[in-house]
Amino acid sequence: MSETQARVGAPSGAPHELRLPREMMTAIDAQEMTRIAGKSCKRLTNRVRGLIALAVSALIFMPVLSWAQAQVGQSTGLPIPRYVSLKSDRVNLREGPSKDHRTSWVFQRAGLPVEITAEFDNWRRIRDAEGTEGWVLQSLLSGKRTALVAPWKRGDVFPIFAKPIEGASVAAKLQSGVQGGIRKCDGTWCRISGDGYDGFIQQSVLWGVYPGDKFD
Repeated sequence: MSETQARVGAPSGAPHELRLPREMMTAIDAQEMTRIAGKSCKRLTNRVRGLIALAVSALIFMPVLSWAQAQVGQSTGLPIPRYVSLKSDRVNLREGPSKDHRTSWVFQRAGLPVEITAEFDNWRRIRDAEGTEGWVLQSLLSGKRTALVAPWKRGDVFPIFAKPIEGASVAAKLQSGVQGGIRKCDGTWCRISGDGYDGFIQQSVLWGVYPGDKFD
């Protein structure tokens, strides 16, 4: 065997080695790189989509969570708004949550139902049935539930019944604006009492309880 044949030929008994042209190898490498890059892009795209979905969900639910947190008083943790009543027959309503603020109104009706709309330290922002709003000390408020009979219907008269059902005997009749103590509500009827009367009235005609509110 010549030297030239020894260089070109394979050793006897050795496996034959297949070598592809350089151009073909380059094309195959390019295809493989494209395939790998495609998979990487797909994984990256899925990850980006996941991040975008997470961000959108956060934007959607964040206002809901913020709203839920905003409905609890920062001082008491109790619901905002909520109804209470005035403990004293003289309560100064101030323009801000401190005694340095000017008195804008003076309530002179103990037991008057008011709605707490905000809290700051030991001050509460309240609103009455006519929409008058301001700040009072928490110590001047009571958790005792009271209500006004349809203050938005001046001059009208409303029956209270012996039982919380339609057609029950009428126990008394109350004019709009009458203030009474609320002993319980079942979401439809409330038991109201005052000087010379005690009975059940439809919850929808009271200012001082929320629609559907239930308590004993």
